[in-house]
Amino acid sequence: MIGLSEIELAGIAGAYFLGSLSSAIIVCRLMGLGDPRQEGSGNPGATNVKRLYGSKPAAITLLGDMLKGVVPVALANMAGWSPLAIILVGFASFIGHLYPIFFGFRGGKGVATMLGVMFGLSLPIGAAVAGTWLFVAKVLKISSLSALIATALAPLYIYLLADGNMAWVSVTAIMTLILFWRHRSNIERLLKGEEDLIKKS
Repeated sequence: MIGLSEIELAGIAGAYFLGSLSSAIIVCRLMGLGDPRQEGSGNPGATNVKRLYGSKPAAITLLGDMLKGVVPVALANMAGWSPLAIILVGFASFIGHLYPIFFGFRGGKGVATMLGVMFGLSLPIGAAVAGTWLFVAKVLKISSLSALIATALAPLYIYLLADGNMAWVSVTAIMTLILFWRHRSNIERLLKGEEDLIKKS
């Protein structure tokens, strides 16, 4: 790949395999719970785990999914890799979460892992995306809508907070488009006014 060293390419591949470790499935198995792909919405993510099994396994799932994005990107950042290599590490982890090789390529929708990638790029970028997510969720109380708005704004936040780094902006925009595609059923329900509200537990 143009401009990438062998070690950067190996890091990108490793990030995909790390992303392929489905936190929801692993957490549910370790806690003796059901397979989230077979119950509820069928999505192996924190939201479905919370609906099915409660806050504790959901919180662990969320943390695991975020760390898959944070850790490889932060390591690549600290190692001084090129901006393109750093964001491709995040993209690979994100794709691994969506299409995990260890779980039949049936993964989650990518919100928490993408948020982790943003924190791996820089704390201000991650905080801006997370803050938007939390604010919209608090006001509108719709999980999918808060995720869609926060990730839609992520390329703008990167442009403003990372000196217009176009490699990061461009790849993040692609991630956002993929995330919207993965949420197409949620978008349909939102347009019909049928999307579930966030419930306290």
